[in-house]
Amino acid sequence: MTTPTGRPSPRLFGRGSWPEVSRVAEILRTETVGGALLVGAAVIALVWANSPWSGIYTGLAGLTVGPVALHLDLTLAEWAADGLLAIFFFVAGLELKREFVAGDLRDPRRAALPVAAAVGGMAAPAVIYVALNAGAGAGALAGWAVPTATDIAFALAVLAVIATHLPSALRTFLLTLAVVDDLLAITIIAVFYTDSLQLVPLALALLPLGLFTVLVQRRVRSWWLLLPLAAVTWALVHASGVHATVAGVLLGFAVPVLRRADGPGPGLAEHFEHRFRPISAGFAVPVFAFFAAGVSVSGSGGLGSSLTDSVTLGVVIALLVGKPIGVLGATWTVQRFTRATLDEGLSWWDVLGLALLAGIGFTVSLLIGELAFGAGTERDDHVKIGVLAGSLLSALLATVVLRIRNRYYRRIRAAEELDTDADGVPDVYQTDPDRG
Repeated sequence: MTTPTGRPSPRLFGRGSWPEVSRVAEILRTETVGGALLVGAAVIALVWANSPWSGIYTGLAGLTVGPVALHLDLTLAEWAADGLLAIFFFVAGLELKREFVAGDLRDPRRAALPVAAAVGGMAAPAVIYVALNAGAGAGALAGWAVPTATDIAFALAVLAVIATHLPSALRTFLLTLAVVDDLLAITIIAVFYTDSLQLVPLALALLPLGLFTVLVQRRVRSWWLLLPLAAVTWALVHASGVHATVAGVLLGFAVPVLRRADGPGPGLAEHFEHRFRPISAGFAVPVFAFFAAGVSVSGSGGLGSSLTDSVTLGVVIALLVGKPIGVLGATWTVQRFTRATLDEGLSWWDVLGLALLAGIGFTVSLLIGELAFGAGTERDDHVKIGVLAGSLLSALLATVVLRIRNRYYRRIRAAEELDTDADGVPDVYQTDPDRG
């Protein structure tokens, strides 16, 4: 199809280039395994927290370790939220910078869709939550940002369970949406959930961060130089009152994406991503989920009382309804103003399936719930129940929609994997100049 000017119509959810598709496929394999570990950790935490041995779980989460003199005497649950999630956001920073510097999203036309979908997918749930809690009182509105985040690992675990043959373009879109979502979420945390700001530690954090930046820009990879600087940066940001995970994003943004013209091998950002993504997906996020998801139903007033609380309802409805409305609405708006067409073989049902998957909020949603209401409080327990219920319902509905479309996905994937000349590059990426 062409425009009135004779140019080909822009396409939504195009496959992209083969190098980018290959890289995304590798990332998704790691995240899928991490998603399975995350779900397993959450299930163990839930069962343990509601068992006769719940006191042991609570005691473990509340065990304090760390030097008091440095104000780092934190509980294990706090170490998981403040420390381990900094690794998660470091990887997110690396991924986001790489996407916009060297990935397909360096083209503003390709970046517009996932960025718009991420913004819409955060705005609509926030509006719905606020509308449902406007008159709730007791600080209920503090949780407005809880349902705005999408958990890519959890979503990919769902895709693995339902064994859908989702095309590469849709998987890439889901990953990119989640990465932009993470950046917006950490911005919200830094701006809206910083209670008290200490300027001296924050200013001092610029020193190790600056030295870290100089070293990585010179392509220094020595862990014994970089890790201490990263740790000091994290500790000073933590002491400043800004949530320590912000340090992870800043360190990720400091790493150069492109390698030097005369240098062999991948760029430094890709090198670090290969090193730290398995740690993030396989250890940091599951451990955080273990400490964050363990809510005692009886301790939160009983399941019936929790499900009727405005905070719980706000989170559930915002994830289940707000996310699809936001993602679908933003995608339609981009299509409307660019006069783009959906890629061959795809339909708006596929966009709906992805929008429902985006309603799976877990890791960052639980983190924001703790920051909004305080870890271990009744409101925080209601947030956990809401996040779990909303994510489960979103996953079930997404499963129904995507499974119905699975036979179409099989045809697309078969075409994407066909390599008649056995050169390692599927034919479809060679015959289409826009995707080569």
